Amino acid sequence: MRTYIGGHEAVSDTDFVELALGTPLDLWLGVEGESEMEAAARMDAARDILAANPDFPDRVSRVAAEAIEAFAPDIFNVIPLPVRRPVRRRQSRGGVAA
Repeated sequence: MRTYIGGHEAVSDTDFVELALGTPLDLWLGVEGESEMEAAARMDAARDILAANPDFPDRVSRVAAEAIEAFAPDIFNVIPLPVRRPVRRRQSRGGVAA
């Protein structure tokens, strides 16, 4: 089954998030090995987006809440681990070791 958001096909979890937010995740998270100049340019672009879209933080919160709601059964699907009791060591009764 294929999923489309706004006419774009979402083929991965990252695609869903990027299409829901309207920006690439790398813009907000950065990329490994980027230079200081690249990071500064990325942050400038992010500031411009935030200035032009004051509701953006609310959209991000909504996307995160929807993802948690959708995946909550998997996130909280835990099983209790058995309790391990400490092993008691026998104490010698004053005897001499052989």
